[in-house]
Amino acid sequence: MSSHQGIEGLPNSGGGKIIAVHLNYPSRAAQRGRTPEHPSYFLKPWSSVSSTGGTIERPAGAELLAFEGEIAIIIGTAARHVRVEDAWQHVSGVTAANDFGLYDLRSADKGSNLRSKGGDGYTPLGPSVISAEQIDPAALRVRTWVNGVVVQDDTSDTLLFPFAQLIADLSQLSTLEPGDVILTGTPAGSSVVVPGDVVEVEVDAPTAPGTPTSGRLVTTVVEGTEPFGGFGAKPVVDDHQRIEAWGDAVAAGLPFDKLRDRDGLGDRVAEPLDTAVAEQLASVSTATLSAKLRARGYTEVFIEGVHASRPGTRMVGVARTLRFVAYRPDLFAERGNGFNAQKRIFDTVESGEVIVIEARGERGTGTVGDVLALRAQQRGSAGVVTDGGIRDAEQVAAFDLPTFSQGPHPSVLGRRHVPWETDVAITCGGATVLPGDVIVGDGDGVIAIPRALAAEVAAEAVVQEAEDAWIAEQVRGGAAVDGLFPLNAEWRARYESEQGR
Repeated sequence: MSSHQGIEGLPNSGGGKIIAVHLNYPSRAAQRGRTPEHPSYFLKPWSSVSSTGGTIERPAGAELLAFEGEIAIIIGTAARHVRVEDAWQHVSGVTAANDFGLYDLRSADKGSNLRSKGGDGYTPLGPSVISAEQIDPAALRVRTWVNGVVVQDDTSDTLLFPFAQLIADLSQLSTLEPGDVILTGTPAGSSVVVPGDVVEVEVDAPTAPGTPTSGRLVTTVVEGTEPFGGFGAKPVVDDHQRIEAWGDAVAAGLPFDKLRDRDGLGDRVAEPLDTAVAEQLASVSTATLSAKLRARGYTEVFIEGVHASRPGTRMVGVARTLRFVAYRPDLFAERGNGFNAQKRIFDTVESGEVIVIEARGERGTGTVGDVLALRAQQRGSAGVVTDGGIRDAEQVAAFDLPTFSQGPHPSVLGRRHVPWETDVAITCGGATVLPGDVIVGDGDGVIAIPRALAAEVAAEAVVQEAEDAWIAEQVRGGAAVDGLFPLNAEWRARYESEQGR
């Protein structure tokens, strides 16, 4: 249904602009795993507008039709180069919106959203408009129901970019005209709907006099019958799009390890380390590796201040990364609970991978405990490194899993940390670690080797340690170190002769 007749308070002339904001609620940004610095937008055609009581087709052959309940603001007077403090004066009212999208067509859009979000009926609005004069723009609520169950519930006081900022920003380049609609973003909870589902969205001002409301905007999903032709892109889905559409891997019916593919990285962040290279690295010390890297100009590769939980521990693996940010109660409420970033990485780590945790050098709380460490061990992890503390230190030390930290601490995350994101560049103990870097640990500590250098550094370190072992034998035999360590020409000739070179 593409007609917008009957939307009380909305001009019926059509032909205006529908401008949608990509990310604007912190809850949604957390779900997506990224928080934008500035607002960004896309356009929807006016032909996508429909009114309450209508239907929306999930096209034949498509799988991932998703709803997004939103607050829509309607421009009442032209706005061009307006200031933030004056922007709300150009709004005539607000109403409920549903920014439907078909994830099956996102690859065809290349980011434009024209096909995935521009279909007939993909922008239901209404049923009534709340006058801007009645409300505080920071005191609105948006709720969404699917088949009578509340699935979205958030308020406009949480927005990353308030309404006035959006209007002022857009007016810098384009004139906002009467009747233009701005869709202001959706909170967490957006997910997939199927034919037969009924989606309702309501915007209200619960603290305003009379508690004005848009009323329930009702849309029923139906199955399309007309197949896509052979003259354009057809629906295509993969696990990445399923996770994006459903909200997480669990809701999409996928294994937990598919959560790693949120950014399209595939099943692994990096390929497993070559077995021969891993064996070479396991046979040499971090001291020797550090020297070989220093010769190449890499001086900040040692993860400072961390020590093995168990003496004699050696560790070699490929880095997976986890970043904590400093504790804030609002951020912890947003990202600290449920299947958070910390739990995700321990539940998805693969054999041969080392979890490296940026805890900002804060040892005053635990960053991993016995349950998560056990989970990593069960999944075949090559180890855990944190520049923070470890809880349940005695139990963790008894595991086969190599662990390196600043020491034990009994406190949990909520004291100093918020688990923020995984598989990004981090700084652990003063060293930058990228996903896929090679991590080596021993009694001296832990070193991060850029993946591209691992094979050649390993090979050189093996040669160096063979030479060092020969030198040690000469010292044990009574030789002085002058000229021997390092080898001068005379001693090197003797060494090479004995090695048959």
